[in-house]
Amino acid sequence: MSVSLTVTVEKWPIAGAFAISRGAKTEAVVVVAALSDGTWTGRGECVPYGRYGETVETVTAAIDGVRAALEAGADRKALQSLLPPGAARNALDCAAWDLAAKQARRSAAALAGEAPPQPCTTAFTISLGDPQAMGAAAAKAAHRPLLKIKLGAEGDAARIAAVREAVPSATLIVDANEGWTADTLRDNFEACRRASVTLIEQPLPADDDGLLGEMAHPVPVCADESVHGLASLAALKGKYDAINIKLDKTGGLTEALALAARARHDGFLVMAGCMVATSLSMAPAMLIAQHAAVVDLDGPLLLARDRPDGLRYDGSVVHPASSALWG
Repeated sequence: MSVSLTVTVEKWPIAGAFAISRGAKTEAVVVVAALSDGTWTGRGECVPYGRYGETVETVTAAIDGVRAALEAGADRKALQSLLPPGAARNALDCAAWDLAAKQARRSAAALAGEAPPQPCTTAFTISLGDPQAMGAAAAKAAHRPLLKIKLGAEGDAARIAAVREAVPSATLIVDANEGWTADTLRDNFEACRRASVTLIEQPLPADDDGLLGEMAHPVPVCADESVHGLASLAALKGKYDAINIKLDKTGGLTEALALAARARHDGFLVMAGCMVATSLSMAPAMLIAQHAAVVDLDGPLLLARDRPDGLRYDGSVVHPASSALWG
């Protein structure tokens, strides 16, 4: 069935600023793809990420580059070979799932052979800053059971200690965003162990993470920048204990579901992650969250406002989207 494609770029203000080891931003810039058959319209949202060489311009160009194929009837299966894993394919893949669900008048979960998604507890992110500021931010979020602490700069031991002092009972995971080195790895591991951290995301650069396969992990280690689609999984064995699945990296829900199944089969824990984006990005990721040991789908909580019909957050419990939003 042929469809028409529209692409829009949107900017969503962040509440305050969001900082990681690679920099800070005050707005989330997203690209939304919409596929329409004339009766129904399916939407998908993606976040171009400079870490992977993506910009708004390259992502919209990639989407436009497959316009003719899509409008001539290329389906979701064909899309997997039309574009590589990445933000552009994610927007189109999720739009195709949404459209198919609307056409079939069934949920995307049902079409995928999945049980209806259930509410789950999501992490809440504490941005990178000085120890005092991070401790204060953590204290304000002390009612949340799971906090994700951004690290990846000199002085991380003091940061995680300050956070733990501020929230003695919260479960903590940390994300170094490739910011540690061979010289700092062991000391930072030990600081996380002392703070009873339960998971460490991407401590070393994705292209220089071999040391993780040569040493014991006092805290389980999760691949983020090191994992994209299925093809990236084999190289992670022996170095990582878990993988963070983000739809913008896998190139959509289709490959994300396959990656989650393969990862669990191969003994990895699964984390469902996200970029800072609206509920339209989170809704399909809720299907991955059902298989995840750790859920980090707090993107809309970091925004000054969200879309109409967005996911409902009851504290740190995130509820699945209604079909008015997606799927």
